[in-house]
Amino acid sequence: MKEILFESPLRCAPGACPLTAQQCQRHLLAGTTRHISEPQGSTRTRDRIARVLLAAALLGALATFSACSSETPAAASKPPVTMDPDVFTADHPELFKTASAEVRRLPTELTANGVIAPDVNRTIHVTSLGSGRVVDLRVKLGDAVKKGQTLLVISSPDLAAAVADYEKAKADEALSRKALDRAQMLFDRGAIAAKDLEVAQDAEDKAKVDLQTADHRVRILGADPNKPSPLLELKAPVDGTIVEQNVAGAEGVKSLDNSPNLFTIADLSQIWVVCDIFENDLGEVHFGDSADIRLNAFPDRVLKGQVTEISRVLDPNTRSAKVRIVLPNPDGALRPNMFAVATFRSRKLSDRVVVPATAIIRLHDKDWVFRKEGANQFRKIAVSADGLAPDGLQEIREGVKPGDQLVTNALEFSTDVAEKRAGQ
Repeated sequence: MKEILFESPLRCAPGACPLTAQQCQRHLLAGTTRHISEPQGSTRTRDRIARVLLAAALLGALATFSACSSETPAAASKPPVTMDPDVFTADHPELFKTASAEVRRLPTELTANGVIAPDVNRTIHVTSLGSGRVVDLRVKLGDAVKKGQTLLVISSPDLAAAVADYEKAKADEALSRKALDRAQMLFDRGAIAAKDLEVAQDAEDKAKVDLQTADHRVRILGADPNKPSPLLELKAPVDGTIVEQNVAGAEGVKSLDNSPNLFTIADLSQIWVVCDIFENDLGEVHFGDSADIRLNAFPDRVLKGQVTEISRVLDPNTRSAKVRIVLPNPDGALRPNMFAVATFRSRKLSDRVVVPATAIIRLHDKDWVFRKEGANQFRKIAVSADGLAPDGLQEIREGVKPGDQLVTNALEFSTDVAEKRAGQ
């Protein structure tokens, strides 16, 4: 008898093999042995049996490897359910009124910051034509003055010299007049020639010219030739308010060519509102456009004005142009350097989307509205709001289309939704 070594196939149910593919392969290569006894003389029978058993072992191994290497597909998982935080469901939507966004033809509005300034055409800079020292300061910054009122008194050497010249010219003119009278008398009696009379007449004419010149100089300096004095009284040339002061008591006043103005007097019965309009917005402002002016000092007052001037030169630092609005100021309530906000309205009308002003709520530095999207669903939408429109409406630049149904009371709706979510 002879022993024959062969491999025994593994039997595993498909999908239930406890071994991995590598373990099956190693097990197959290692194999198990068994002994078969056969007669030594039956060589042909032995070879046939060996071949059959070897083929069966190979087929079994292939079937086992395929079963072990197959994987059962995992069951598909359901996608996670997410909720849109901007969509709200109302249990009783009939409690919240809605209105449609509509289109209206409205003027273009532009808001700009400005400042109140005196009317340059009604502003006068007061200076002294004579130098000297201030001996009496009678007004101060902010005082209202009348035309001819004395502002300050200066002890002026220039005025003293002018008065002296005037007195000399006056004396010379008196002397020349007497000489002319005497020459005329002598000429009438034939005592002198006509030539001598003409010389006397020429001296009198020159003396008169010198006297008039001295008189004008004294008056230009601000003094009265009939009341000669070295004290120069600086008087207000117009009625108004002192809006600038550059002198104090006992200060020296320099000559006109190198001294700033001592006072600035402005008539504030009419003032300017000067606004800075950036170059991007210049196309929205035109000469003659109406403007509403609001001031921080008087928040309950809205002043009406018109654009009277648009600067033709841009400020190179701010890239803006000065726009001027003229306003009457009969009670003097508007003071220079007050801060103002101007709202310009163009004369040309254009289509604008408007919604009720109460449909907009301000949250987290943004404007929001609630748009109805179903029987009981509403979506919160961010919008860009412009200025107010008539009839309690507000313009919307973007975010809402005409025909959208919006909750008219956004604050009430937002409060109800917040309470509902807080209770969940």
